[in-house]
This record gives sequence, structure tokens and C-alpha cells, in this order.
Amino acid sequence: MRQYPPIADHGMIGDLQTAALVASDGAIDWFCAPRFDSPSIFASLLDQDRGGSFRIAADHPDARITQLYLPDTAVLVTRYLTTDGVGEVLDFMPVDTPETPTDRHRIFRAMRVVRGSMTFTVECRPRFDYGRAKHTLSLNEAGDAVFTGPGIDVHLQSTARLSADNERDVQGVVTLQAGELAVVVLTTCAGGDAPPEPLNADMAWATWRATVQYWHRWLRTSQYRGRWRQTVNRSAITLKLLTYAPTGAPIAAATAGLPEQVGGERNWDYRYTWIRDASLSVRSLIDLGFTEEADAFRRWLGQRVAAGATVSGEPLQIMYRVDGDPHLSEELLDHLEGYLGSFPVRIGNGAADQLQLDIYGEAAFAMLELGAIAETAGYQGWLALAGVLDWLADNWDRPDEGIWETRGGRHDFTYSRLMSWVAFDRGIRIARDNARPADLERWTATRDAIFMQVMERGWSEQRQAFVQHYDTDVLDASLLLMPLVGFIAPKDPRWLATLDAMERELVSDSLVYRYNPSASPDGLRGSEGTFTLCTFHYVQALARAGRVEEARYAFEKMLTYANHVGLFAEEIGPTGEQLGNFPQAFTHLSLITAAVALDVELDKAESLGP
Repeated sequence: MRQYPPIADHGMIGDLQTAALVASDGAIDWFCAPRFDSPSIFASLLDQDRGGSFRIAADHPDARITQLYLPDTAVLVTRYLTTDGVGEVLDFMPVDTPETPTDRHRIFRAMRVVRGSMTFTVECRPRFDYGRAKHTLSLNEAGDAVFTGPGIDVHLQSTARLSADNERDVQGVVTLQAGELAVVVLTTCAGGDAPPEPLNADMAWATWRATVQYWHRWLRTSQYRGRWRQTVNRSAITLKLLTYAPTGAPIAAATAGLPEQVGGERNWDYRYTWIRDASLSVRSLIDLGFTEEADAFRRWLGQRVAAGATVSGEPLQIMYRVDGDPHLSEELLDHLEGYLGSFPVRIGNGAADQLQLDIYGEAAFAMLELGAIAETAGYQGWLALAGVLDWLADNWDRPDEGIWETRGGRHDFTYSRLMSWVAFDRGIRIARDNARPADLERWTATRDAIFMQVMERGWSEQRQAFVQHYDTDVLDASLLLMPLVGFIAPKDPRWLATLDAMERELVSDSLVYRYNPSASPDGLRGSEGTFTLCTFHYVQALARAGRVEEARYAFEKMLTYANHVGLFAEEIGPTGEQLGNFPQAFTHLSLITAAVALDVELDKAESLGP
């Protein structure tokens, strides 16, 4: 039986409504349809026996395998090099009309030989609804297969003949010579819908060309001309792939249940839209010049503000489904063993009803950065946003669960106060810049009260640092945003002392831990790796503190932890392994903002000369 691959041993393909992970051994071991947050069809990444997979690979025990993206695209190429020949599998999902929701999604897998000859094996073993639902299989005379699951059909077409492997699965062996091509296409659709159009090589190549052209056109919009263009482009494409185009809502990651510690219980479902992550993701794309994504998210966020009535009872919920549904009931998939035995596997997210007051700051920050609120939000939109800030004026001083969604109880988290300050600071700016009615006197007084409270109670004289919450001396890397949002000057003595304290306690060879769980219990067993988002925020903090060369070295070292195609998970383990859900939007957005900020500071330093 196939062994679990490393989490980082994957590339991602997608069509802006869902995505698939492709391991370097040729297996698609994660794919949900018709949306990112739908039940899985392939999930062997969470259980090699029960999860299901779709593998195409060279039938050669000594093949050397490499994997790469076609430059500036989401087309993934897996290459097999043997003494008999060199072959490739090209994986991609066409981007047709992504703004229109559909049950029909296609995965193209093209096998070709560029030298000598090669035999490929094809194995398609779907397991519907996370492996909980049964399905039937039918094949026509040409070898095309239809897997019929609960409310969904999966069609498998091939230019080479495939055959049944037991009553549920399909397999095939394809031998090609140099210059020859074979194509397999998997299409999902609602149960009973019309089958896909007939497959032939010309259609496949036309679809490939259209997909390549789509990504090239999209990336030409980027205005980034800095020092790390290839790296930033890959992160931008990753954020785009993690955005649900029909609503403009970015998800946090493509997967569910991948562990923050192998064998541990910190295994969450990240296929939803966090107000925080989404706001920061879109701001990163704005930094690069991608305005269409900003407009789409602004509409989605405005709808959430106007809708109110959340499960939590607050004006905004910390996370939603991509269509704005606030219901994310958490359940355990007891029948799955979890990645390398990391149990339990969770779908849904029980943190959805937590109180996290920082989200109002991220939302207001995003609204200001996105600009033109008067044109897009309109009168009712402004009244809704102003109403949220009026609510926050009454509620900012409440204990909450904090940014890290700990399950250890509520506290007066300093980061929540920081971002509440941001909410009022940006709200005041929006009202003034757009001449909108607001209780500016109250908002200003509240903003100033928060500032004073953080400076007095969030600061520890003993630690000479800002701390996680008011009842502890524990440090927290989320506070690296303090100078980045303008709360404190990047060279203020208190901030420089905090940065020094974080370096002593939270930084290990430039990698940054979120906090120390043993010193600040979070209600969960086990430990975790360093948090990549925090590392990139650390780079920005160093750069703005004037330590530009240190910042650049830390950034370059961080890039060495990317996987073979430039993707990052949520965390880095003690031996450099990637941990947590994959790929993670938070990580890639922070990479972009760190690169842009570092470019600015390096340009300043170079302009001053030696």
C-alpha cells in the first residue's frame, strides 16, 4: 500500500471553485467537489486505505521524479526520468467561467513521452463523502467510466483504454513512445446531468493552451517589479487558486485535518473564509495591483456586514463558508485514521462561534486599503459598517478567545485590543475621507482609550515587552503587527525592547513560534511548529526597525523552507518539515507583504549609499 507522502510533497491545481493536491508520485490524494468545502472524492492524504486517490505514474521502480509548474501558471508537470526514457504528466484544471457556480469541474491529466519510451499506470479509486458513502461503477465499450455517488457523478474519460479493477475502481496501463500523448480527464457533475463532451487529443491541447493563457493574462496585471518576482508570483497564483470566484471569498487553505504536530490533535478544517485571513489576503493582492479580486471581496465583506445575524450573535462572525453561510458545525470523522495517525480528523469548525474582536480591525483595515467605499458600499453599506463600529464601541473591552482560536478560555488579549484600535482608527479615516456621517467624537475617544489601555496594561515592566494578554507575562508573535498597522513607531523604545524579547524567547534560527503553549495553556494537548506567518511578519518588523540586512537574511532563509514548487503550509517543524493545512493562504499573503516591505527598505538603504 502507498505510504503517506510528506505534506510538502504536493503541488496544487484548481479552477477557482475547488482545488486538488497532486503528490510527486502522481497521486491526487485530496480533491473535493463541487466546492472547496464540499465532501471529498479523493482523501487518501487523511487515510491511505479509506480516503481514495487518483494516481498516474511511470511504471518503473527506479524512476527519478521531479515536479514543477509551467512558469507563471497553475499547470503542474511531474517528470519521470529513467534509463529507457523521459515522460511527463501534465495536470491542470481549466478555468472556464469561474464567477458562475457549477457542479461541473474537470481535471486534465496528460501523459507524454519526450525521449525513448515509458509505461504509465493509471489507478482511479474515488471514495465519496470522506469515504463514508458507497458508489457504483459503470464502463462503456470505449472504457470510459462513470462513478455514481450520492448526488454526484464522476466521469473518467481516456484516450487509452481503461478497465474495471473490482466493482468500484478503474485501472489501466499506457505505453507511449517519444512524441506520443495520452489524456485522461475526470469530470464531476450533479447526479444525472449530461455526460461531458467526447475527449480527443486536439480538444485536450486546446484546453491546455487556454488554461496557460488564462494564467499568463491574469499575472500580467501584477505591478510587482521587486527582487523576488518569481517567488511573489507563485504566492499570488496560490492566493488566487484559494479564492472562490463566484463570491470573491478566499479560503484559509485547501485542506482539512492536516496536523500541526504529527500524531497530535491540532487537526482543523481550513476550507472556510476567515474575515482576518481574507482581509489580509486581498490586501496582499492589492499591493500587487490585482483590483478585481479586491472589488469582489469588498462586495462579499459588505454583504456580511449588512447581513448581521450570525450564529455567534455578533455583527460579524470570525469565519463563514465561501457563500457566506455562517453555519460550520464541527464533526469528527472517526472512520479515518488521519495523516500518519494524527487523530481526530475534523470537518467543519467549532471555533466559528468564538468571540474574536480583532476581526473588526482587519475588516476596517481592508475596507480602507481597498478604497472607494463610497462608490461600492453605498449608503446602506456605510450605515452597516458604522453600526458595527458603534457596537464595537460598547464591546471592545470584553475578554475573547483571541487570534489563535485557543480553546482554553477567554482573556483580555492584547492583539484583540490592538486591532480594535485599528478598527476605530480606520473607521474615522473612512468617514472623514468620504464625508460620511458617524459619531466621530465617540469613535475618537474609544480609539484613544484603547491605546492608553494597551500601553498601560498590555506592557509588562518585568518583561520589558508587550505581552499576550493582561494576566500573563507570556509573549505573543501576533503583536509583531503593532508597528505594521501604525499603532507604534517601528523604532519606539518599547517596541524595540519587545522585538528583543521575542528574539530571545520565540525566535529560533529566524523561525518564529506564535507563543509558548506550555507557558500559556491553550486547552489542547501537544506542541506545534514555528508559525510561518509570524516569521514573515518578523522580517517586516526587522526591516522597519532599520535592521535591513538581518531582515533580508531571515527572508532568504525562510524561502529555503518552501517546497519544491514554492508552496508553504502553515508551520515548519523542528527538522524543516512542513506542518498543518496546505497550502496556507496566511503564509503566502505574509510572504508577499514581507517581500514588498523589504524591497522598500532595501531601496531606501541603497539610495543612501555605503
